[in-house]
Amino acid sequence: MKSVGYAAMGSLVLMGSCKEFPKQEEVSNTQIKKEIVNPLVSPVKSGSSLPSLFTANDGALLSWVHEINDSLAEFKFARLSAGEWTEPETIVQGSDWFINWADFPTIAENNGNLLSHVLKKSSKETFSYDIQLHLKSNTDVSWRTNLPLHTDGTKTEHGFVTMLPYNEDAFFVTWLDGRNTGGGGHGHEGDMNIRAAEVAVDGTVNNEVLLDAKTCSCCQTTAAITDNGPVVLYRDRTDAEIRDIAITRQVNGKWTEPKFIFDDGWEINGCPVNGPKADAINNNLAVAWFTAVNNEPKVKLVFSLDGGENFDAPILISDNTTIGRVDLILLDKENAIVSWMETVGQEAQIKTVKVNRSGEMSKAIIVSKLGASRKTGFPQMTLVGDKVYFAWTDVTEDLSTIKTAYIFLNDF
Repeated sequence: MKSVGYAAMGSLVLMGSCKEFPKQEEVSNTQIKKEIVNPLVSPVKSGSSLPSLFTANDGALLSWVHEINDSLAEFKFARLSAGEWTEPETIVQGSDWFINWADFPTIAENNGNLLSHVLKKSSKETFSYDIQLHLKSNTDVSWRTNLPLHTDGTKTEHGFVTMLPYNEDAFFVTWLDGRNTGGGGHGHEGDMNIRAAEVAVDGTVNNEVLLDAKTCSCCQTTAAITDNGPVVLYRDRTDAEIRDIAITRQVNGKWTEPKFIFDDGWEINGCPVNGPKADAINNNLAVAWFTAVNNEPKVKLVFSLDGGENFDAPILISDNTTIGRVDLILLDKENAIVSWMETVGQEAQIKTVKVNRSGEMSKAIIVSKLGASRKTGFPQMTLVGDKVYFAWTDVTEDLSTIKTAYIFLNDF
């Protein structure tokens, strides 16, 4: 088995239509709109990074990590209320966390019940850490912290978590699990796998299931809840080192055999650290992802009208020096908003565009210019009412903070 590591950047059969659309016409600089990006005062102090956005019933939640010093960090969040961020609240502090630009903590809410997670070191090995949950029900005064998600007890890598509201007050959680890798590094002999479970409002973990026994080792997971049930998408890994995006779906209480959503055929011997993003409304599903077959980087988007059983042909979003780091909002069965990053010289830009299922795209919008290093992490995007909100890590002279802004839907 070849070792799997972080790349410089950053056995399945496709069902349904898979003829790729022609390349979209390039968006010229004269078409790019900048003035409609509205800055929003951030609630975050300097020394913070790793933002995560979540759309709640009454607004949005923003979570992040603030490093107090070299050995102590705190996980915080703020709520968007009446168009402004509330005063931050600390969820938990820790001195033995795994803090990484690509594998970051998240937060979710379901009917006033809050669930979040951090990654806690389980040994001195670099990639040896556990997922620890933090829960605050709508009747709790304080957070219940350091609750287990997995109980395998191995000193291996567990992370890249996706959490979503599920049923009345529970959560659906999926993650990459290294219990079979045999060690706390990326030079291991075993395979990374992906698992899922349900977390009840009391912290009980139910219905844990192995979804795929062999996956890419360090790309973000994503999931969505369709009318048929949850779907999970991730970067798979075949014996031939093909690392395309796969989907598995829960239908009638059972999980389907994973399949590629499109046959990119990206053969790469290391993990590209670039996962997909999915969003669903009823049984309408959209997925955005990054690929770089033949060293030609691209961001693509596909739509499905049947909960991911079949997909339309991919739409090319960007091949202009893109580095991926995508996000996605599904507006309706015909339209989605995609964000991604592109390099421009020694810097990078966060861009966003509205895309129709027909392949028609709006003019690209530059959300922000920022550094192209890993320290800038993965920009976040979410929809609240008639505004699309963004959060990203801004690094100046090695000092990081988090900036936020919004764009009116009508400006796309």
